[in-house]
Amino acid sequence: MSEQNPLVIFTPSGKRGHVAPGTPVLQAARQLGVDLDSVCGGRGICSRCQITPMFGEFPKHGITVASAALSPWNTVEERYRSKRGLPDGRRLGCQAKIQADVVIDVPPESQVHKQVVRKRAEVRNIVMNPAVRLYYVEVEPPDMHDPSGDLERLGAALSAQWDLPPLTAGLDVLQSLQAILRKGAWRVTCAIHDAGDDRTPQILALWPGFYDGGIYGLAIDLGSTTIAAHLCDQKSGAVLASGGVMNPQIRFGEDLMSRVSYSMMNPEGAREMTAAVRAGLNDLIADVAREADVAPRLILNAVFVMNPVMHHLLLGIDPYELGQAPFALASSQAMNLDASALELSTLPSAAQVYILPCIAGHVGADAAAVTLSETPHLSDDLVLLVDVGTNAEIQLGNRHRLLACSSPTGPAFEGAQISSGQRAAPGAIERVRIDPKTKEPRFQVVGCPLWSDDPNFNDATQDTGITGICGSGIIEVVAEMRMSGILDQNGLIGSPEQIGSPRTILEGRTYSYLLHDSSAAGGPRITVTNRDIREIQMAKAALYSGARLLMDKLKVDRVDRIVLAGAFGAHISPLHAMVLGMIPDCPLDRVSSAGNAAGTGARIALLNCRSRREIETLVHRIDKIETAIEPRFQEHFVNASAIPNAVEPFPVLNSIVTLPDVNFNSQSGDGAGGPTGGGRRRRRRR
Repeated sequence: MSEQNPLVIFTPSGKRGHVAPGTPVLQAARQLGVDLDSVCGGRGICSRCQITPMFGEFPKHGITVASAALSPWNTVEERYRSKRGLPDGRRLGCQAKIQADVVIDVPPESQVHKQVVRKRAEVRNIVMNPAVRLYYVEVEPPDMHDPSGDLERLGAALSAQWDLPPLTAGLDVLQSLQAILRKGAWRVTCAIHDAGDDRTPQILALWPGFYDGGIYGLAIDLGSTTIAAHLCDQKSGAVLASGGVMNPQIRFGEDLMSRVSYSMMNPEGAREMTAAVRAGLNDLIADVAREADVAPRLILNAVFVMNPVMHHLLLGIDPYELGQAPFALASSQAMNLDASALELSTLPSAAQVYILPCIAGHVGADAAAVTLSETPHLSDDLVLLVDVGTNAEIQLGNRHRLLACSSPTGPAFEGAQISSGQRAAPGAIERVRIDPKTKEPRFQVVGCPLWSDDPNFNDATQDTGITGICGSGIIEVVAEMRMSGILDQNGLIGSPEQIGSPRTILEGRTYSYLLHDSSAAGGPRITVTNRDIREIQMAKAALYSGARLLMDKLKVDRVDRIVLAGAFGAHISPLHAMVLGMIPDCPLDRVSSAGNAAGTGARIALLNCRSRREIETLVHRIDKIETAIEPRFQEHFVNASAIPNAVEPFPVLNSIVTLPDVNFNSQSGDGAGGPTGGGRRRRRRR
């Protein structure tokens, strides 16, 4: 196909390709293996193929999307909108035709296989000291001889009966105060926010008489890829409901710097992204409240954690300065805001929002929450804490000293920018094993516990199919390829003659590994290409280099423990991560997962307001290392591009597995090995 044909890029999958002008979006999605639903055969009846075209400049992709990138609105779409309604900005994928380069977002409701957001609430004992509490009080009725306002007499009663300091109340409370006092015969229950800081306590809600019902809070981990929310009982601490959605900002860019670039190149870019994430938050809050059967008006408190770019975009601050040295934050301090200030219309306007402090320009409130959850500053061991995401945030230290940095790993670990990659959804390959002798693979997919060589596997996956490969799957398959001799240290895939198997196939000038092929039945052909290997090498080298740089700063060559945080970190195999060289050499039983530690830290701050003072103090003790200006970062990056590493010896790993000493970069006739697949032996570099 001609390279002059329009380029179409789909988000959030990251899949892209050139298509002929006039190709319907739905057809392009099918050609590229994009998960876009349709049941009416493209007749504009079912509306399941709704898409959102994105316009403006996209520096990361090197394209500018003009308003004429898709064909004009047609009569089928107009008929559907007039009868059933179509959200602003949406098009029907079966009707809109691609005329020029375009970026197209596929919303969650248009995806056949919905994203699995794996940010569950971790089990944790939390000391309860919530910022919002209920107080029952008896108020003196008004007196002609001692005139005062109802609010002032309520405050006096709270002071006398509960020893509370003077309080404030918002306009919404004042508007209902008098009616509630009289309905309760001067006996009322107040929900009061008092975080124990310098702020005046505030009355958030009132009930006539004695009220002992629920009041609730939200802990929200606002990630660049996914948003997770945990709805908690403010009295017991119980998690009543958890939910997650894809961050709607993905359509503006898969990684943080792409979003910063979008804001730089498009005058309204920052406002668009702020509006998108706030709308997504309102939908998510409504969903978790509905799941828990809780009235949103009873959600009176929320805690947010997020990286610096998301921090600024949530607050409506242009992230421009975060895109260039010295990466200055508008503010790194903790923040206390009314929900109305963030346009969180699902919540009461007076509901209080607390945002944890950021550590540095690229180490955000989510890293502070991980610190609060995992307490490396209290450890005798030297702990390496890695929150794996599109921007890995890394901490190293113990009770004596704690350092932090971030590394731009990009979205490859989440399946983006991988030829057959996708987000974690039912049908996505998430576990892989390759027989080192036959080079034959077997795998598991999201939503099915069986391995592909199980006789019942095909029946068990009939509904989902095998759709692609997600982040944990791509890590395991690349590591397995290295362990089985399909891949050499430099990241080159061997030919069939070199590895002794027809599983590797020539695509252009390099070989790809065929993991699964269901094209005969109309399914996808899932391969791992050399470009995929390069994406993983870049991502893992950035991650390792950040960790190694912190080790340099502490003048150590080993760590005592490694903790993998984040939803993705919870699904990484420590062995495969070490084979890749993602993490430093360490005994595998000393590598653990903390799950969604940022979300846990948010819950701790929600349910124990004293922990807020703790983290606000602690962030000033953390030494921040900026990888962008550290000369050794690039040196480590080059070495870490090899699998597992060009110079680091990895003695623990070598005691567990023996990596084949193959080299597929030979210029000789039959490459690095003969038809038996044995590679040319070479001395291992130390």
